[in-house]
This record gives sequence, structure tokens and C-alpha cells, in this order.
Amino acid sequence: MLYESRGARPRVDPDALVAASAIVSGDVTIGAGSRIMHGAVVTAEDGPVVIGADVVVLENAVIRGRAGYPAIIGDDVMVGPHAHVNGCVVGDGAFLATGSSVFPGATIGDGAEVRINAVVQVNTRLAAGAVVPISWVAVGDPAQLFSPDRHDEIWAVQRTLNFVGTVYGAGPDATMADIMRTQSKFYGEHRGDTALPD
Repeated sequence: MLYESRGARPRVDPDALVAASAIVSGDVTIGAGSRIMHGAVVTAEDGPVVIGADVVVLENAVIRGRAGYPAIIGDDVMVGPHAHVNGCVVGDGAFLATGSSVFPGATIGDGAEVRINAVVQVNTRLAAGAVVPISWVAVGDPAQLFSPDRHDEIWAVQRTLNFVGTVYGAGPDATMADIMRTQSKFYGEHRGDTALPD
């Protein structure tokens, strides 16, 4: 389904495919030969999404554009099932495996791999051809790679990357109540979305 959202309509190349149960919402551009499969959600919240040519977005993946952090996916990219791609830049030929998560402000270099359940944190820069192993965390600019059991080391880098400000636009002293009031209002704007005819 295609939706007009926040005053913008998706632009889908005639050679692209959006499965009947996928959602494409707002300021989204999808290139030739790309495939958005069942259950996937591609949504331009308050920032655009641009998907290149011959990209496959598999079942139940989410791609989200954000204010100041558009989601830009290069050509020939695989986005695996249940992947979460949020306000980041993904280079040509990259592979984002099942359950991988890429956070706002991150950059994934050409041909890089983010393997099953791996995470690329906010404002992290992953070099071309780099590999984030299964369930590992990439954090920093340039990215450092950590196994998930090294939380204290991950946090030592991550705390300098402004997660709350980047993801929620909130200050470092914001409480969850502050963040969620703002988020509730922001996502409530989807009440005005309009389904577009096929």
C-alpha cells in the first residue's frame, strides 16, 4: 500500500515492485528493479527515504527517514527480514542481514556487511567492505567492533555519540516521560495519512 503522509507521496519506478502487504509512506523514492516485499515498512517520517536500483527489502524490514537523517540506500543492496534501517546512509552493494539494526546518522560503506542481529550505532561510520559479525556492535567514527558481552566498552564509545539527541531530538536530561510525550505527538500526525489508489 502506498500512502500520502505529511504532504508527500511516494515515487515508485514502474520497474519496481511493492508487495501488496508492504507499506510505503510519504517522501519515498524507489528505484528501478527494487523490490519491497511483504510486511516491509518504508516510511519517510520527517526526512526522506531514497532507495536505489535493484535493492531488495525483505519481509518485515523497516526503513525510516528522519529529520536531518534521511535514509539513503544505494544500488544493489540487500535488506534482510526484520532489519531496522533508520536515518542512515547505506552504500552500494551492502548487505544488511536478518535482524540487523542501523541507527540514525550511521554510514555503511560500499560492499560492507552487517550480519545477523548485528548493530551499527548512531553516528557510526563503517568502512567500505567492513564486516560486523553476527550479533556484534559497531560503534564510533571510525567504527570499532565489539562482541555484545563487552557492554562497558561499547558504552564508553557510545555515550559520546549523542544517542538521545540524534534519535529523539531531546537533551541529555530528558526523561522517558518527556521523550514519549513528544514521540506520541509526532507519530499521532499519521492520523492524516491517505491511502493512494493502486
